[in-house]
Amino acid sequence: MTTTAYTARPISPRALKELRTTDDAGRRTDGFTDIEGGSPLRCCLRRSEPGERIALVSYAPLRRWASKTGAAPGAYDEQGPVFIHAEECAGPAGDALPFTGAHRTLRRYSAEGHILGGRLVQEPGGFQQAFLEAFDDPAVALVHVRAVEYGCFLYEVRRG
Repeated sequence: MTTTAYTARPISPRALKELRTTDDAGRRTDGFTDIEGGSPLRCCLRRSEPGERIALVSYAPLRRWASKTGAAPGAYDEQGPVFIHAEECAGPAGDALPFTGAHRTLRRYSAEGHILGGRLVQEPGGFQQAFLEAFDDPAVALVHVRAVEYGCFLYEVRRG
């Protein structure tokens, strides 16, 4: 069996720069001090520490991807809340898959931006197999990893 490593893709630096001013719902971004910590940051793919300045913004990951690829996701275009650092950060510290300690949904998308299916991953060790299965389908262009409890976008994984 071939083992393939998959890399979580954080929100791009360009998108983060835009989101730190105005989010994808057109609202001005206001940062705040995270008193408790623990918020899943999509800029550096780790949980926030108490006292860090973060922002909760509306983000449309499929829309931003589609604008670069020419895809037309139609009704599959959605936006939702994500946490980011309020100011520029260094990005992810490594290439390990983050946020794997809870149930996650892997949502598969075609090059046109249409949902091709999904899978619930219940165990941290199940991610690699779920990605192998997803990308065994040549029609799958990318996979979004989402939180089950809130449905929030966590990160993207692309083919190759």
